[in-house]
Amino acid sequence: MTWTLPEPMLSTLVARPDLRPGWAGEPKWDGFRAAVSVDEGRVVLRSRRGTQMGPAFPEVVAGAVQLPDATAMDGELVVWDAAGRLAFERLQNRLARRGTGAVRASEEWPAHFVAFDLLRLSGTVTIGWPYWRRRAALESVFAARRLVAPWALCPSTTDPDTVREWLTWASVGMEGVVFKRLTDVYEPSVRGWQKYKVRETSEAIVGAVTGSLTQPRTLLLGRYDAEGRLQYVGRTTALARAAGTAVAGLLEAGQHGHAWTGWSFSAGWGSREQLDVTLVDPGLVVEVGVDVARDASGRWRHPARWHRARPDLSPTDVPLLTTPPHDGGTRGGPGRRATG
Repeated sequence: MTWTLPEPMLSTLVARPDLRPGWAGEPKWDGFRAAVSVDEGRVVLRSRRGTQMGPAFPEVVAGAVQLPDATAMDGELVVWDAAGRLAFERLQNRLARRGTGAVRASEEWPAHFVAFDLLRLSGTVTIGWPYWRRRAALESVFAARRLVAPWALCPSTTDPDTVREWLTWASVGMEGVVFKRLTDVYEPSVRGWQKYKVRETSEAIVGAVTGSLTQPRTLLLGRYDAEGRLQYVGRTTALARAAGTAVAGLLEAGQHGHAWTGWSFSAGWGSREQLDVTLVDPGLVVEVGVDVARDASGRWRHPARWHRARPDLSPTDVPLLTTPPHDGGTRGGPGRRATG
C-alpha cells in the first residue's frame, strides 16, 4: 500500500526576527513549497495545495533515485538564475511545461529541491519526532547518500548571529527566516512555525486605482524605466478608509495619452480575473512597504502595504525601474498583460 504524504505544516507571520532559546532558524526561500516521496520506485512531487508537479519537473523526479526507498521530505522548489539570484518567475513558467517542453526547460532552468524537513525515512514515519531529531536524521540522509543536485539541504541554526546574517541575503531573493521550536513534532495543517519576512519601504508613482477617484480601494503603482516609459511595478493591498480618503484628495483623473491607456491588469499571479481600473495622472508619489520578492522585470511579486503619500516628492525622485520589462502591460499587442 502506497504511503500518503501528509498536509504541510504551516507558519504564522511575526513582526520581529528574534531567534529565541529552544528554537532553530532556517532561511525562507522564494520558491514553491513542495513535498516529495519515493515508494518502490514511484515518485510523488506534490505542491502545498496537492497539485502533482512531477511532470513539470522531470529532473527532480529522476533525481529521486538518490533517495532511500520509502522516504519523504518537505521543502521548497527553487530556480537560480545565472547571477545566483532566486528566479521565481522562471520557476513559475515551468509549471505549465510537460513532456519534451518540460525536459528542455529542466536543462535551461534546472530546479532544486531544498529539503528542510523529513517526513518518512526508509518506511518509518518521522512526523511524530521532535524537530531536532528529524533535522539530525535529514542531515544524515544527505551525508550518507551523498546527495547532489537536484537535492539541496536547507541550512538550520540556533545561533542568532547567523540568523541576522541571513537577513542580509535580500539581494539574492531570500525572503526572510522561518523559526521552528526544537521540541515540536510535525503537525500537518497546523501553523506551529513562525516566519519573519524581510520588508523595506520604497517610493512609487500612482498610475491607476481600483474603485474610484473619490473612493480608491487599491493603488496601481509604477516607475519610469531608463527610456522614460512608465512601467507597472505592483499593487497595494486594500486601503483602510482613512488612507483612501487621504489619497483621494491628492489624485487627478488621467488625461488623454496616459502611458497605460489600453493596458489590462490581472488580479494576481496566475489569475485570469481582470481588474476594473481608473487611470490617474501619474504625479502622486507614495511610500509603500514591500518584500524582497521580484519577478524578472523588477516588479513586486506580492502586494505592497500603504505607508503614506509623499506629495513632497516628484516622480523624478522615484528610483528608475532598471530591469528591462517583459510581458508588462497590454498596448494592443497580443498576450501582453500587467500582473497585479
